[in-house]
Amino acid sequence: MKYLYLLYADESKMPHPGTPAFDAQNNAFNDYFAEIDGKGMFKAGDPVQGSKTSKTVRVRNGQTQTESGPFNKTGDQLVGFYVIEAKDLDEAVEYAAKCPAAHVGAMEVRPIFQM
Repeated sequence: MKYLYLLYADESKMPHPGTPAFDAQNNAFNDYFAEIDGKGMFKAGDPVQGSKTSKTVRVRNGQTQTESGPFNKTGDQLVGFYVIEAKDLDEAVEYAAKCPAAHVGAMEVRPIFQM
């Protein structure tokens, strides 16, 4: 079954490119990716640009409303996503807990409908 991982973190606390902390974070994500890709679990995923680049869109009474920034105005911001294949929710949660994002922010694990 496929699962969506939504990775959340506080953007203001993320390490900046060119710093040892950034390199360490990238190495941790590379190791994690190598593990899930090596097991054939990884199906898709990428980091996303900062929340300041986003738009929230709603349609109410036939009118499109847009707002700059993320839906969530407080706390952690969406920083990336993965689509993985796991045998069940327990395995999906087990591998989410191994992701570096889970150690500094949060990960939402959501089953994907099989269409």
